[in-house]
Amino acid sequence: MAIIYSYPRVTTLNNSDLLIATRFENEDNGTARNITFTADALLDYVSSNYAPTLNQVLTAGNVSLLDASIGSLYLYNPHAPSGNGYVSITGDKNRINFFDNEGVDLGYIAQDTLRLDDLSTAFSFQIKKPSVLTNNRTATFQDASGTVAYLSDIPETINYGLFAQTGNSTIITGTTAESTLINGGEGSLIIPANSFNVGDSFKAVFGGVMNAANNQTIRIRVKAGSVVLLDSGVQTLTNSIISDIWSLNVDFTIRQLGAAGVASIVTLATFHYTKTNNATVEGFAFNNINNTTFDTTVSNTLDVTVQWGSTNASNSIYSDIFILNKIY
Repeated sequence: MAIIYSYPRVTTLNNSDLLIATRFENEDNGTARNITFTADALLDYVSSNYAPTLNQVLTAGNVSLLDASIGSLYLYNPHAPSGNGYVSITGDKNRINFFDNEGVDLGYIAQDTLRLDDLSTAFSFQIKKPSVLTNNRTATFQDASGTVAYLSDIPETINYGLFAQTGNSTIITGTTAESTLINGGEGSLIIPANSFNVGDSFKAVFGGVMNAANNQTIRIRVKAGSVVLLDSGVQTLTNSIISDIWSLNVDFTIRQLGAAGVASIVTLATFHYTKTNNATVEGFAFNNINNTTFDTTVSNTLDVTVQWGSTNASNSIYSDIFILNKIY
């Protein structure tokens, strides 16, 4: 093919130049044929037939474009109505911005914020890091069937369930072995390492049925794993107990974070039982501050145990309800 520049008289190529191509192969009984076209038409032809797409470049193993700098990245949908099928993405220091085809802001991903905007309702969905962020913490959203409320829907006192027992505990009877009052249920009693905050407060509510011979002793412990947070000591039950309803309320608050010797937690509990023969209420209360063995840098699993002072067969206790709530 021969190209002849027709005009104007300059040494550079203009996009409006008329070009002439001559085909030398035999056509039309051996007569050569000339074609005229502009530089723009030639560029379109090359782009359509010889310039590879990004997909073709990457498929061929050419990664030269992977590190290319792009001011604005436009994403097109070829099946959308004309002029509507694209959005654009731009970078802005520590942000990635998203825009619609008219340049309207759809939201962004930043170093500390994810924001998505609904243009039809002017509604903005935002996730931001806490104002006081503790290092090496993970924010986890409920992954089951929970509902995330608007801030205006959350009361000033935050109270939400962590665990609910769904069956009676094992009956602790005729033994002096320390035994748990907790059975399986919904939720979790495990607090992962470094997941407490100063001020975190919890309430545990227990209830069940107990029996005891006259002048028996009982001991209740509240534990985080093997660490004793609260110990009632040996308590004497001065009267015989027959199918009495008992309740145990435990409240605890995180005062300080850290390893054993630095972390601090205060725990208070009340244990009461109502006698079936005369409806009188008896019981005891106990509290403790553990700032020596409690450790927030490790995983903690709540447990509450009972220990009888003798193997008297009349001694028995079990829980049929246990609910653990975070109250602050």
